[in-house]
Amino acid sequence: MKTYKIACIPGDGIGKEVVPAGQAVLEALAATEKSFGFEFTSFDWGGDYYRKHGVMMPEDGLEPLRKMDAILFGSAGDPHIPDHITLWGLRLKICQGFDQYANVRPTRILPGIDAPLKRCAPADLDWVIVRENSEGEYAGVGGRAHQGHPIEVATDVSMMTRAGVERIMRFAFKLAQSRPRKLLTVVTKSNAQRHAMVMWDEIALQVSKEFPDVKWDKELVDACTARMVNRPASLDTLVATNLHADILSDLAAALAGSLGIAPTGNIDPERRYPSMFEPIHGSAFDIMGKGLANPVGTFWSCVMLLEHLGEQEAAARLMKVIESITADPKLHTGDLGGTARTADVTAAVVSRLKNR
Repeated sequence: MKTYKIACIPGDGIGKEVVPAGQAVLEALAATEKSFGFEFTSFDWGGDYYRKHGVMMPEDGLEPLRKMDAILFGSAGDPHIPDHITLWGLRLKICQGFDQYANVRPTRILPGIDAPLKRCAPADLDWVIVRENSEGEYAGVGGRAHQGHPIEVATDVSMMTRAGVERIMRFAFKLAQSRPRKLLTVVTKSNAQRHAMVMWDEIALQVSKEFPDVKWDKELVDACTARMVNRPASLDTLVATNLHADILSDLAAALAGSLGIAPTGNIDPERRYPSMFEPIHGSAFDIMGKGLANPVGTFWSCVMLLEHLGEQEAAARLMKVIESITADPKLHTGDLGGTARTADVTAAVVSRLKNR
């Protein structure tokens, strides 16, 4: 029997509640499987670790993660620690350290969820957003000088490389090619950003010639926000820069009903390093410790984790259980207008997995 080694990093806030819930669901799933199981290792990195040690994770923290098959991550963010420290000290240290250059965010309206687009049928909103996850606006290039003086200056440079753009475009075209509609929208802002984004457009055109069966178009990022609201059925797979996709994917999750249900995968497509899977909702300190967090985003992230490991049947089984949960209003948490608690939703998923 195959045993997958999974690193669990709850991080901050409600991550400490939803990651254990995700582990419980994966354990319940594995208990019904004969071909694979899991070995979990937990890491206490995050804001509390920072208060003790002055860093969000150990300097050599990537080393114990290298031997893992995948990482289940909660969130990074603490109201008492500057955001750039929590993000760059933990999540981005892992993403960039393991060159997880493809951030993949599926979005669709799950059964039973009252999404805000009243004119939209559930089938009209079924997207995957591919986010370039290693460079662009979040490359970390820039600096500050003359701090505290009238002449203070600060820069953040959006850095794009041909290699980086080519690989994310090729990944996005392959993903679009694998989906039924074979449709890709390349999101850009080359009318205003006349250097790097123009190169982005040019490389998209070049890569597109490798995928003649994929229909693709180009959309300015500001126009894309309107298109997501007004013409959701015209979109399927989208590819965008680090910043643009970061914003668009939160809009997509909100249009699908809640950030609490949205998953993401930080993928190393070449499988040189472990990939990392996480809900997109953030640390949500306002509800931390109250048992109110929606664990569905974590469970869906576990589906992506299983798919990445090649366990397609198990992933599909878990996804069906998730859909049966969202279809039951009694199991909706507060973000979906219900009164269910994290433990209620988790227990229901575990029970249904054991009984299927």
